Amino acid sequence: MKLGAFSVSLHVKDIHLSKTFYEKLGFQAFGGDISQNWLIMKNENCIIGLFQGLFEKNILTFNPGWNENAENLESFTDIRDIQKQLKSVGINMLTEADETNEGPAHFVIEDPDGNQILVDQHR
Repeated sequence: MKLGAFSVSLHVKDIHLSKTFYEKLGFQAFGGDISQNWLIMKNENCIIGLFQGLFEKNILTFNPGWNENAENLESFTDIRDIQKQLKSVGINMLTEADETNEGPAHFVIEDPDGNQILVDQHR
């Protein structure tokens, strides 16, 4: 199972303050739109997303089909196959990807401690 690029999506109170803080740690804006209250930041291979008012808590994020530079991977496990594999081993889905479609989709699961995991395929 290839989950793709990994990042931590942080629920932040003030995206501008958070951006400034993470810049001091060496992160640079990599994607997103701060005017829409979301920003992706990168320091070498470490990726964080800053999200103000878009969800309630921090989320672990995987992007099948992408590497850490948001470049398409030649070979990856489609999100629907990942979802089927996880369901077959008893993982409960909080939200599900539509298995009748192709292309972009996402699902959300939760680990035993209540940490949400977003698997978000963009292609």
